[in-house]
Amino acid sequence: MISRIDLRGPAFPEGGIDRDLLPRAEFDVEAALETVRPICEDVRHRGTPAVIEYGERFDGVSLSRLRVSQRALDEALAGLDPEVRAALEESVRRARLVHREQRRTDVTTQVVPGGTVTERWVPVERVGLYVPGGLAVYPSSVVMNVVPAQEAGVAGIAVASPPQQEFGGAPHPTILAACALLGVTEVYAAGGAQAIAMFAYGTDECRPVNLVTGPGNIYVAAAKRLLKGRIGIDAEAGPTEIAVLADATADAGFVAADLISQAEHDPLAAAVLVTTSAELADAVDKELGVQVAAARHRERITAALSGRQSATVLVDTLAQGLDVVDAYAAEHLEIHTEDAAAVAARVRNAGAVFVGPHTPVSLGDYCAGSNHVLPTGGCACHSSGLSVQSFLRGIHVVDYTREALAEVAHHVVTLAAAEDLPAHGAAVTARFGRPVT
Repeated sequence: MISRIDLRGPAFPEGGIDRDLLPRAEFDVEAALETVRPICEDVRHRGTPAVIEYGERFDGVSLSRLRVSQRALDEALAGLDPEVRAALEESVRRARLVHREQRRTDVTTQVVPGGTVTERWVPVERVGLYVPGGLAVYPSSVVMNVVPAQEAGVAGIAVASPPQQEFGGAPHPTILAACALLGVTEVYAAGGAQAIAMFAYGTDECRPVNLVTGPGNIYVAAAKRLLKGRIGIDAEAGPTEIAVLADATADAGFVAADLISQAEHDPLAAAVLVTTSAELADAVDKELGVQVAAARHRERITAALSGRQSATVLVDTLAQGLDVVDAYAAEHLEIHTEDAAAVAARVRNAGAVFVGPHTPVSLGDYCAGSNHVLPTGGCACHSSGLSVQSFLRGIHVVDYTREALAEVAHHVVTLAAAEDLPAHGAAVTARFGRPVT
């Protein structure tokens, strides 16, 4: 079901791991740009009518307006299963604990007497949070997007989620309930590239936003790439990924269950096991056969596990295993080894690291307190998951007295001359009525 890549012995590259050696889903955002470009331009020029028409074409629903009424939000929350509500409330509580600790404080540095630089942390004014529909329902993504934005102090929060035929063109009621639970009152029944364009350009119903966050399909990712610059974005999220670094001490049943847990998201989801133990790899294969057969979404899971994006990678040592997982830079990385915490501390590239046999990715998806909006496609080597910091901007406030400027003015003039920008130097000397020496 899951292929193998054997990097033991002389097969392990001496110069380090080439990322092209490792499995990865085909996710061609560049190709999708030409599909989403006319959609985004249409929304730019026609606004709400264009978004409604694309909802009819892609989602099979006919709407008269995009914004979900407060009554619908209240009814969704009132009708929410009490156990689901309790689970969401606990997820929110834990997420707030973690994200509240991420708040930044202003810092003032005295560079010289009379000269200071203060870094102020200011939240973006307005954000658009995208919550996907499709093969599953994601109220957890409402939590993971809304909580850090609220903790950052964002004043304007709008949520968009695809309209659903089954619910009369509204987003799924559990999505609406999660929004209501968090106090979000601005929710739109809009999905895909047209939702991102609505956020970027604004319509008569939805004011434009400064930043868009949240995962979505390839067309959402392509629209975010196309509109980046007009709006800020968190990332171009691709199909979900799990990598597991394991040695002979790992429990094969746990490892198989965790690979399956992410494979059930999407046929393009990636599941990668990196291990020093061929015996464990064999045992995991057997467990996959048993557990997948019993899974509700076994067709989707089988497609993901047998796809080119999933594999078991055999290595000789944990050091080599760490090289592999750092090159892969997984969205989610589990460590199932002896002294797992010490091994986890050596990881450099991962969206989130889950330590030991009792910290599955599923915990992080819902109730660990961490954020599950994470970089995919190898982007964890340069990008971070969603956090309070994602919604803040650092602004330097520079404050110098006349005396403090005079003390450094000759250096400014010298550097301006070196760059052949004499007016820069003149802007300093003008303040003293004579050349600065």
